[in-house]
Amino acid sequence: MDDMSGYFATIQNAMQTLSSGLKLTLAYLWDARHSRDPIGVEDPSYFDQDKGIATLQYPYESLPVPETGRYRLHNEIDDCIVCDKCAKICPVNCIDIEPVKAVEEIGKTSDGTTRRIYAAKFDIDMAKCCFCGLCTTVCPTECLTMTNVYDFSEFDVRDHLYSFAEMSRQEIREKRHALEAAERTRDAEKQAVQLPPDASVPKARPVFRPKVKPADSEASEGVKPAGNEVDPPPKPRPVFRPKPMIKRKPDTE
Repeated sequence: MDDMSGYFATIQNAMQTLSSGLKLTLAYLWDARHSRDPIGVEDPSYFDQDKGIATLQYPYESLPVPETGRYRLHNEIDDCIVCDKCAKICPVNCIDIEPVKAVEEIGKTSDGTTRRIYAAKFDIDMAKCCFCGLCTTVCPTECLTMTNVYDFSEFDVRDHLYSFAEMSRQEIREKRHALEAAERTRDAEKQAVQLPPDASVPKARPVFRPKVKPADSEASEGVKPAGNEVDPPPKPRPVFRPKPMIKRKPDTE
């Protein structure tokens, strides 16, 4: 009898627990009759929306993105001085820059910095970008920024390569030819300044020839030795023989 009462008590407890959970689910389902309004996180009532349908009908509806969002990179090429700092600090090498030096000043940026280098190539591969923001930190003119554009998916990964350079191939060739001509003119002027006007072919420097020391004293005196004469053997060196030390007896009185 006790086993039967415990069995039915377990069933009753399970039904009560199930009904409590269903009541909570039905209450949320009743409150979800209306869809949720797409308001951004900066709205004061953003976290008060704990009721309603959370899923939005994207792309017809979307949550507003903050203006300080850090997503796709953008370069304002008119303010870029092509300093190459962003490409050097990028940990994934997603920035490719090809600079061409200008012969003279080509303009000013919005903050007054002088521009002296053309950007023949400025490409950013967003497929490699890790969104660290280091390139925007080191940019001296703040022309490279991270925008709040987050939806830039493509069917082809090669379409994630964004080019910001505005020079044509013809313009690039002309600027390079002008730079080469200016460098040749500069080198010629340097050579003209270093050499005097009446300078001709430089004289050859004298060659240093060391003098050979004669082999013996006879050769130094100009006396040639005989053809068949044999040099006498060298004299033997004297042998040093120490003398024995004689001890003197003390004088006795």
